[in-house]
Amino acid sequence: MTLAPPAPAEKLPTTLADWLARCEHLHPKEIDMTLARVRHVKERLGLEFTVPVIAVAGTNGKGSTCAMLEAIALQAGYRVGLYSKPHLVHFEERCRINGQMAAAADLLPHFEAVEHARGDVSLTYFEFTLLAIARLLSVTDLDLVILEVGMGGRLDAVNAFDADCAIITSIDIDHAEYLGTDRETIAIEKAGIMRAGKPVIVSDPMPPQSITDEAARVGADLWRFGRDFNYAGDKLQWSWSGRSKRFNAMAYPALRGANQLLNASGALAAFEALRERVPITAQAARNGFALVDLPGRFQIVAGQPTLVLDVAHNPHAVAALAQNLDQMGFFPRTHAVFGVMADKDIAAILTRLAPSSISSSVRTRSCARWRRSTRAATHSAFSCRTSWRPGRR
Repeated sequence: MTLAPPAPAEKLPTTLADWLARCEHLHPKEIDMTLARVRHVKERLGLEFTVPVIAVAGTNGKGSTCAMLEAIALQAGYRVGLYSKPHLVHFEERCRINGQMAAAADLLPHFEAVEHARGDVSLTYFEFTLLAIARLLSVTDLDLVILEVGMGGRLDAVNAFDADCAIITSIDIDHAEYLGTDRETIAIEKAGIMRAGKPVIVSDPMPPQSITDEAARVGADLWRFGRDFNYAGDKLQWSWSGRSKRFNAMAYPALRGANQLLNASGALAAFEALRERVPITAQAARNGFALVDLPGRFQIVAGQPTLVLDVAHNPHAVAALAQNLDQMGFFPRTHAVFGVMADKDIAAILTRLAPSSISSSVRTRSCARWRRSTRAATHSAFSCRTSWRPGRR
């Protein structure tokens, strides 16, 4: 009897682009919210962090808060790893080590490790890529790891890791299909990143009651803006006060925008909460705020005409964008070009963007949500061009 030769082993990808293409088709759903799969593979990998971990959730302001945390910690002399998403241009933007984007070659062995560990467990794109990046961060000599939560918190893949400090930035309506249609319900999802006995920083100045209730139920140490930390400022400088620390005479953060002091305040509160493990000086805070950089957050591009780039994509963020535009110098006319996923509340966004008058051309195409910003902009978009003269512009 002749035995058939064994089937050849599957050839694994050898480039980051090929790995990402593979990850897009491993799971039947692009968004499938549960922690069971990612926890199972995480355990198989033996993946843990031995340094302090800060997890950042919220509807808006997560990316800015993470960038500020990173910048301050680097200025304090710490080695910092950051996971954030989505990326604007290159996937490697999702992983930063000591302020630098990770090299594709450094990520490849960790994609392969996740592939071997998962066995027959199908992972979504987000789960697979998070585990690969987290594994790289876990084997790198770091002092602090910052993890940006994607959607919600309770069932987001990042929540497979226990944070030593949680930050919840703002709470508003977005991803209603998955998280709920009111702030109280959405806040419960965000509160899922809280841990018993650990600090949770809430930067939202008017948080839903469910945040307080969940913190009490879990036994987390709740830090609320306006009660446990606050800020004050004038046209030239601002100051911050926490439970036991104060920072005075600080220049405004390099990130522009009406809400950035709330994000900055939350970042400083996190460092105070972790002061025994990650102490910082006032000078580190000043330098960090001065040097922080994050594309697409009310980013003003030099030249003529004045060009402003912003990633606002829900009514709450667009309202802040409109406020920031109002605070700019005089411009006789503003033209807006806006692209957004088809599942967003387009009518509310347009209302917040131009409450006084708007002439728009709206086009939408049905498209599943996608993780790559370039494809999202191409396949699901509406464009709006408006001659807009609210306020002083």
